[in-house]
Amino acid sequence: MSDTFIFGMEVFLNGLMAGVLYALVALGFVLIYKASGIFNYAQGVMALFAAMTLVGIMEGRVPFAHLINALFGTQIHHFGWHLPAVFGIIFTVVAMAGFAWCVQKFIFRHLVGQEPIILFMATIGLAYFLEGFGDLMWGSDIKKLDVGLPQGINLLIDETTFGWFGYGFFIDNLDIVATVIAALLVISLIIFAQYTKQGRAMRAVADDHQAALSVGISLNFIWVMVWSLAGFVALVAGIMWGTKSGVQFSLSLIALKALPVLMLGGFTSIPGAIVGGLIIGVGEKMFEFLVGPLVGGATENWFAYVLALLFLVFRPQGLFGEKIIERV
Repeated sequence: MSDTFIFGMEVFLNGLMAGVLYALVALGFVLIYKASGIFNYAQGVMALFAAMTLVGIMEGRVPFAHLINALFGTQIHHFGWHLPAVFGIIFTVVAMAGFAWCVQKFIFRHLVGQEPIILFMATIGLAYFLEGFGDLMWGSDIKKLDVGLPQGINLLIDETTFGWFGYGFFIDNLDIVATVIAALLVISLIIFAQYTKQGRAMRAVADDHQAALSVGISLNFIWVMVWSLAGFVALVAGIMWGTKSGVQFSLSLIALKALPVLMLGGFTSIPGAIVGGLIIGVGEKMFEFLVGPLVGGATENWFAYVLALLFLVFRPQGLFGEKIIERV
């Protein structure tokens, strides 16, 4: 079997794993959009903030240490403890739930019934506020995140296992873990959205805010719940990306890669986020492998957006999105 085929298989599998990480971010967008019709521009920054908070809690960092030291002339940076990852994750989940309550209480509670563009602009302001607040709270330095996930390269197939291959190819252990976690998340979210009372209420709120209120559904509760779920998804994505490349500003930019995923899968479909992520992940890696050398490389930077543009032209609702029909 040729080296090119084996390398192509390795690229395919790594693209599949990268697509799962894209899908994790896209899930947060889908949850909020399904419940409120809001495109949450702040989802990527939420992943960054969740990862920064997790690192800060685990390492025992003092929140707002730089500001406190500047005001009072102190040199306090750490409490002097290091928490296990499981406790750090629990406290971070609580923090993201508190963030969800604040978002509902101080922002979207006052915007019920407003035009979608107003809600979208509110999420842009929220994104920049949260980014600055996170830097002020935990510092803007690059942070290492280690929650005990397996890392390193794993030899998936070698000649001793399948002698007729004669070659081996490698895959990142972290990507394997991310795939399993994403699959469990998707199954759980689908069950929640389809078969629970809160899930049905979430879909009712997405269809019509005022109608949902008229039948006794608490809009405040639904929005806090949905933003909490999105915060949890952002935390999981932040853990995966932060473990892979460190917790830094560029982590917030993963939201930009989630946009083509949403356009392919559909803004209202949880399974669509996964399928779209896999298509983008595999597509950009294989396109770079097969076509990149012919056009000078660097195709990963634009392939996903060109593919999304084609979908916008020929199927704007995406693969699994709902086609909106309006009577005039």
